[in-house]
Amino acid sequence: MKVGEPLPAVVVRAEDLKAFIERILVAAGVPPERAELVADPLVASSLRGVDSHGVQLLPHYVGQLERGDVNPHADGHVVSENGACMVYDAEHGLAQVTARICCRHAVRLAQRCGLSMVVAREANHFGAAAYWGQMISREGLIGIVMCDASMQVPPWQGREARLGTNPICVSVPHSQGKGWLLDMATTTVAYGKIEQALLRGEKTIPYGWAVDREGVPTTDLEAALKGLLMPLGGYKGTGLAMMVEILTGILAGGPVYGTQVTGVRHRGRPMRCNHTFIAIDVRRFLPLEEFYARLESWIADVKSARPAKGYDEVLVAGEPEWRTEERRRREGIPIMAGHWEPLVRLATRYGVALPRTVAPGGQDSPVG
Repeated sequence: MKVGEPLPAVVVRAEDLKAFIERILVAAGVPPERAELVADPLVASSLRGVDSHGVQLLPHYVGQLERGDVNPHADGHVVSENGACMVYDAEHGLAQVTARICCRHAVRLAQRCGLSMVVAREANHFGAAAYWGQMISREGLIGIVMCDASMQVPPWQGREARLGTNPICVSVPHSQGKGWLLDMATTTVAYGKIEQALLRGEKTIPYGWAVDREGVPTTDLEAALKGLLMPLGGYKGTGLAMMVEILTGILAGGPVYGTQVTGVRHRGRPMRCNHTFIAIDVRRFLPLEEFYARLESWIADVKSARPAKGYDEVLVAGEPEWRTEERRRREGIPIMAGHWEPLVRLATRYGVALPRTVAPGGQDSPVG
């Protein structure tokens, strides 16, 4: 991949983009009801501005399907259920299908026991963890979701990859659906951010995003592409990534070491990642309305801090993404040219019509 000049983004409305993704997936052999389950989290991420986990993943998902790395018909099965704890085998199925099943189990067990934990092995890429955390928190529960990932990260003071980006999500319920939503990798950024910098034609990246081949932090994009992602906060990020691996792969009895867990960019074998879904029933601690009031008061207090120089206000986890979602629902979802072109190639290969684009001024127009 070479650093080049960026092309203008294409803008598509959310509903049109979702319908397009579903058509592509059905053409690739996914049953229609499952295609909808895969499409919704991708569009949700694109709406929230988390483009690294949005529609740009579709060509990777289709590549996995074409090579037989993902079984679009598998539901997975319960390996064991003991009290509030469950081990689930996803059987290399579509992760959005098995993650929904696991979320439902986590909710069911938490409503019965107060707390629950479901760990899934032999799974695939489920998109942004926030989608699944919110699925749990909509039931009035605190949702905690984690997963491991392919090796892209050296341990602190190392130069060789031993860890994944291993994200952590905590989604807190709220009467209006917008309580507190943390979704973060245990690296400074996801690899998709590096790709986006490349597609924008940038030659440098912020300090702390990546290390070069020698394990030295770099701001040079080319060096970053040949290097590895940097742990979040140095040794703290390494500690968090290892914590996630313990609570996912090791606890689930799934693959952990070396190259056993792959990613969406790998081809020719199942991804074999591990997921964890934790649900906490707020009502076991205090009435839900009281919890909402305490949460709102606390967030307001945090936000009341005077902004630092260069900032207009203090934002808390979830706020930037909810604002982006509101704007993109009105104006459409921008898709970088470097991500649009693979979608065009997919549409051509499968004979699927492209979605309408949004012209300046908000008018729909056919793709030329």
